[in-house]
Amino acid sequence: MVFSSAVFLFIFLPLVYVLFLILPGIKAKNFMLMLASLLFYAFGEPMAIVLMLVSVAVNYFFGVGISKSTSDKTSKLLLVLAVTVNIGMLGVFKYTDFAVDLLNTVSSGSLPHVNIRLPIGISFFTFQALSYVIDVYKDRQRVQKNFFSLLLFVSFFPQLIAGPIIKYYDVALQIDNRSITLDKTMQGIRRFTVGLSKKLLIANAMGFAADGIFALGRDSLGTPNAWLGAVAYVFQIYFDFSAYSDMAIGLGKMFGFEFKENFNYPYAARSIKDFWRRWHISLSAWFKEYLYIPLGGNRKGKLRTNINKIIVFFFTGLWHGANITFVVWGLFHGLFLMLESFIPVKEGMKMPRFLRVPVTALQRLYTMLAVTAGFVIFRAETLSDGLYFLSKMFLFSDFRGFLISLGDDFPEFPYPYIRSFPFSLAAEYFTPLFTVIFIAAVIAALPVKNTVERLFRNRAKVYDTVTYVLTFPLLLLCIMNLSSASYNPFIYFRF
Repeated sequence: MVFSSAVFLFIFLPLVYVLFLILPGIKAKNFMLMLASLLFYAFGEPMAIVLMLVSVAVNYFFGVGISKSTSDKTSKLLLVLAVTVNIGMLGVFKYTDFAVDLLNTVSSGSLPHVNIRLPIGISFFTFQALSYVIDVYKDRQRVQKNFFSLLLFVSFFPQLIAGPIIKYYDVALQIDNRSITLDKTMQGIRRFTVGLSKKLLIANAMGFAADGIFALGRDSLGTPNAWLGAVAYVFQIYFDFSAYSDMAIGLGKMFGFEFKENFNYPYAARSIKDFWRRWHISLSAWFKEYLYIPLGGNRKGKLRTNINKIIVFFFTGLWHGANITFVVWGLFHGLFLMLESFIPVKEGMKMPRFLRVPVTALQRLYTMLAVTAGFVIFRAETLSDGLYFLSKMFLFSDFRGFLISLGDDFPEFPYPYIRSFPFSLAAEYFTPLFTVIFIAAVIAALPVKNTVERLFRNRAKVYDTVTYVLTFPLLLLCIMNLSSASYNPFIYFRF
């Protein structure tokens, strides 16, 4: 069940919210939310719910065991077992066939694929369960003695299958002690509607173009098509994933929970380091706290710090999927982070005023080019396809064809990669509607909202009134779109 579906919007959510309001006491409300979350997950993955229940049960007993252990040695052993079991379960269901492919490549063998079905959201709920056990190991007072409360934490439907990844200590106190107010409900509805709009009105349109272009054969892919496909995917993945996070945060507010932000205008970043402070913040924070810092962080010299970064981004890429393209994407970002540590131009450094604008512009251009190139690898089916796509983008292999299309009598280039210039497909996608959506995507991806909020700094009630009023026609527009559109995927469901 996806948030941008009629079943969720018109049946599941209204029923769950009404029950939530009428049930007395937080324990009854929580139990109902736990059952509703299991039903939500079972709607799309009826068999995988058993796996999630086993995962929660195992981690519950590990947490209790660690909290009751009488020695550091025992608690550390239980923690190692918990990490091994969780990562092992994730590995079996997500990476078995990937490992088979690697073994076949290395040994020239022909081992068959196991073809284990990947449970939706396994990467998210595994990391959340792990965060609970690790938090209990750090502070035994954080142990959750109520199994159903832990099950609610892991399975809570707003963030179950596509995040954000909630660390246990961030919401532990909210499970049994939170407030539900009209103001929070209105904020939640507004945030949910913004997310729904980003998904239905922008991400889906960008995704339709990106999917069409990435599906082209190599003979049909020209430089303009490649750039349009790459940029469309850059917008698709941001608006798709940030939309889900917006909807999750909004739904959490409606039920009294406060979740941390997961995106902060990453396409306004001035470096790859800055990008990862703004992109998928919950994943970055998880790896920083539970992997980077235990590895030594930046406490053991520059060389060790950079090695730690490469390790973290190797696993960041691998977390996203069982494909060499994800691993290369992660290492690609890790390499840029390592290189940036040697660049003398640092964020916030003082410079003459006349240099600030051009330097900032160059920093943002560099960041977006690197991010776009990385996402091409991320999106490609194979590494070879991704590299070919990038060659079409950056080698300008259609330049001669472009000049010929303008009527110039341009001589032959002595390079084998020169090809004709297929303009038609790129022009075909740029309909008036797509152009409007594209412009809206550019504006929405930049921190324009922050500027508007600053203008209304002393008029918060006016800002709230205007945005609440705008919420309803925006929601109506989404419903109209939902009733007529058939293209409605969520990218991060496969992770």
